[in-house]
Parts: sequence; structure tokens; C-alpha cells
Amino acid sequence: MALIQQVVLNSRPGKNGEPAIENFRTEEGCLPQDLQEGQVKVCTKYLSVDPYMRCRMNEDTGVDYLPPWQVSSVIDGGGVGVIEESKHPKFQKCDVVTSFSWPWQSQAVVDGKVLTKLDPQLVDGHLSHFLGAVGMPGLTSLLAVREKGHVKPGANQTMVVSGAAGACGMLAGQIGRLEGCSRVVGICGTDEKCRVLVCEIGFDAAINYKKDNIVEKLQEFCPAGVDSYFDNVGGDISNTVISQMNQNSHIILCGQISQYNKDVPYPPPLPSHTENILKERNITRERFIVLSYSDKHEVGLVQLSQWLKEGKLKARETVVKGLENIGAAFQSMMKGGNIGKQVVLVSDG
Repeated sequence: MALIQQVVLNSRPGKNGEPAIENFRTEEGCLPQDLQEGQVKVCTKYLSVDPYMRCRMNEDTGVDYLPPWQVSSVIDGGGVGVIEESKHPKFQKCDVVTSFSWPWQSQAVVDGKVLTKLDPQLVDGHLSHFLGAVGMPGLTSLLAVREKGHVKPGANQTMVVSGAAGACGMLAGQIGRLEGCSRVVGICGTDEKCRVLVCEIGFDAAINYKKDNIVEKLQEFCPAGVDSYFDNVGGDISNTVISQMNQNSHIILCGQISQYNKDVPYPPPLPSHTENILKERNITRERFIVLSYSDKHEVGLVQLSQWLKEGKLKARETVVKGLENIGAAFQSMMKGGNIGKQVVLVSDG
């Protein structure tokens, strides 16, 4: 039996608790020597940590399409790797593959049915982009803007993005511009993130919610009001943005990270005065689930790849090395420690 490194859920933080490194445990495991028909052996290259995973740490995730992680069992999520051995007719050695249920292991034997073959040329060999700009965050941003943003080229629209320096937020602002918005303003939590958004990514302005007066800054940076709001955070920030939104504007409800450590329904209910603004101004607020648009994924990934290669879409990553550090990477990401997509490099061999 071959020994491998793996990460299991050591404990749950509790529905109202913040995730801690101690919730994760690294241990040795074993791989079977022989593959069964339909199985493949993979070497893990990159793993993804994402805010949605917080609910999988609870016994009840609150959503029917996401199963909870089990205590003392190997954790899984988005991953990219290379096939080392195959007994599946669709895959052969050296194929690059991905899965939404990739085990947090240095190597794994998995059913080929859970894998999707990738073309490394789509990302010019930068495989981690399959977990970011040309992966689920990219698809989420692209399809959410297109399906829920109601962006019209030439309409002089302003988009505001919260969680703007995260994996989806950073891409969503750029895609809003590419789809036709004339102004894009980001909200994030540090001056460095604000600088990256404006100077490197191309946002028109950025607001540091920890030190700026959000209302004053929104009025300064969005003089014609807000037409489209890409909401990644919820809570007080979102209530403030909604107060500045125009008649017949649109909220793209992508995430609510400010609420993920609280035992509240998803999406969380709005305060009555915010709810009244939605009704009075006819503002749409519909939850976006990227899995509901699977028929548009393939075309979307080609578009994202093209924009990335043309330099129209810029991808930033925060990379942590070592499977044993994935718990720390997750904790940091939940506290806003990343700029762009948070990934873990498991093997660069």
C-alpha cells in the first residue's frame, strides 16, 4: 500500500463559530495497490478553498446540493491534478483533470465519473486558473453578470462589487466592464486591496469599508447612483449599497460571507427598511446558483479563456504551498487574507 498525505475534518466550529486551524487534521493514509475498472489514480496539483465551504463544516449545510463534511473523514472540494494510472476508457496517463469533489489528498484513487478532462492550452499551462478565472469562480462571475445583472452596453451603467478583491468579486468587476458597464466600483477591506483593484485590475474606484464612510464614498464614486450590485458579502455593507441604488436596478446575489459564521437562513432576510427600498424602487434581488446554468458552462469557459489570453481579464492568486497548510489557507481566506483566488499548491512536480 502506498502512503499518502491527507486532510480530514478534525472538528466542527459550530454553526455560529469561526473556522480554526484546529478544525482540520493532516494524517497519513493508504492507497489501494490495484485499480478497479472505471477508476483512475491521480496526483493532486492544486486544491481550492472557497467561502461556500464554510457551510460544509456544519452538520446541516442548509442547502440540498451540498453535503456536509464528516468528522474524521477526508475533506473534498475543487481540485486539479494529473492522471498517473487509468482503468477508465475516457482517461489516460498524463491527462489533466478536475473535479468538484476532489479529495484533499496528495494522491487519490477516484471513480472516473467524477472527473472532467481539461485542455491545459486554455490557461497556457497555468493549471490553477482552472480553479479561478477559467473555473467555477470565473463561470459564476460571468453567468451571474449576464443572467442577473441586466448590463446593457452604452447605457452608462454603474456596477458596485462587494468582496471585490476576492476570487469572484475581482473577476465580476472586470466582466461587468467587458459586458458594457461604464463605471465599476469595488468595496474591500484594506488599502492594499483598493490599490490592486484600481491600479492593476482596472476598477474606477475602490472603497475600504473598514475605514471609509461607505455612503459618502458611494455618492462620490457613483454620482449617477448604482444600477447593478454584485453582492458577495451581505450584512451592513449590502444594506448601505442598496440605499444608493437606482429605480429598476438589479442585485446579483452571489454570496453572503459576512453571514456564514451565523446560524441564519440563506439568503439571510433583509432589515425591513432595506426590504422597503427594494419594493419602492423595484430592485430585483435573486439568488444566483451557477450549477443551474450547466448548459452555458462550456461556452462560458471558452470566453473566459479568450479574455484571459487577450489580457482583457486579469487573474490574481494567493497561493499557499503544502497540503498541510490548507486549513490555515481556509481560515485566512474566510478572514479576507487573500487577494484574488485562494489556492493551495499540493505538488509542483
